[in-house]
Amino acid sequence: MKSKFDRRTIVTGGAGFIGSNYLNYAVTKYPRELFINVDALTYAADLRNVSVENRKNYAFEKSDICDVASMTDIFNKYRPTHLIHFAAETHVDQSIKNPSICIKTNVEGTNNLLQLALDYKLSRFHLVSTDEIYGDLTAYAPPFTEDSLYNPRNPYSASKASAELLLLSYIHTYNLQGVITRSSNNYGPGQDATKLIPKFITFLLEGKKVPLYAKGGNIRSWLYVEDNVKATDLVFRKGKAGEIYNIGSREEYTNFEITKKLLHLLKKTEKEIEHVADRPGHDFRYALSSQKLENELGWKPRVSFDKGIKRTVVHFKKRTG
Repeated sequence: MKSKFDRRTIVTGGAGFIGSNYLNYAVTKYPRELFINVDALTYAADLRNVSVENRKNYAFEKSDICDVASMTDIFNKYRPTHLIHFAAETHVDQSIKNPSICIKTNVEGTNNLLQLALDYKLSRFHLVSTDEIYGDLTAYAPPFTEDSLYNPRNPYSASKASAELLLLSYIHTYNLQGVITRSSNNYGPGQDATKLIPKFITFLLEGKKVPLYAKGGNIRSWLYVEDNVKATDLVFRKGKAGEIYNIGSREEYTNFEITKKLLHLLKKTEKEIEHVADRPGHDFRYALSSQKLENELGWKPRVSFDKGIKRTVVHFKKRTG
């Protein structure tokens, strides 16, 4: 397919939460670049989250990255020059029940893309990863840096660590121009309802109690999706090939603190909390240092948690009508 666009970027998982927010940002910002959204449209995907579907520099292809023949057809059709890889099975509870699901998509699917990246001589392969590859931290330990060791503690995080190692091996063996970002827990409009914040908002709006693991003492660093999208795009375009960049915020909360904030915003009481048995292997705390990203590329998060969580609640109120 002959294209008028010199730069053609495949975005895998572009109907998912972070991928759709990325497309809404990038398709608008870069009108001379073609963005091809490739998504299998599984439970976590929702094309309603993509607001740029009528733009001339946007295209959508329904495909599974595990389907080599279908992905090859897409590469032949668009002749991409770049690729940013959001597509992944990310639900930890599901990965515990059936590890094969995330191994197939996150490892085999990533390897399929890496082989195609070599075949079509892509100028950039960007893998979007997670802070969970580091394992967990104690309460007062310093945040993880890019030099911290891998210590994945559930099948999901192990599969993402495996995807990273595959990309790093292609970088060193084949000189593939790759880069990795690892982000903190994202939240914001359009997130699928299996995740903590949208799940709890939805339950409370429906008059249901929220199932809080144990006493809710697990700690996470929370990053508004808009901030993550901008950081991801910055690394995609200006990050040094072969490097890894953390994308984190400095805002850490226990799950109980998050729950209380949502109860307050929705005018509910703690009577709406139902304490349930803890998740197997539940990591205690995640926190990332973004110093490298800040120093090298000048990025900093802009949306505070209190501002972002209000926007998120408003979004889900409108969606549930």
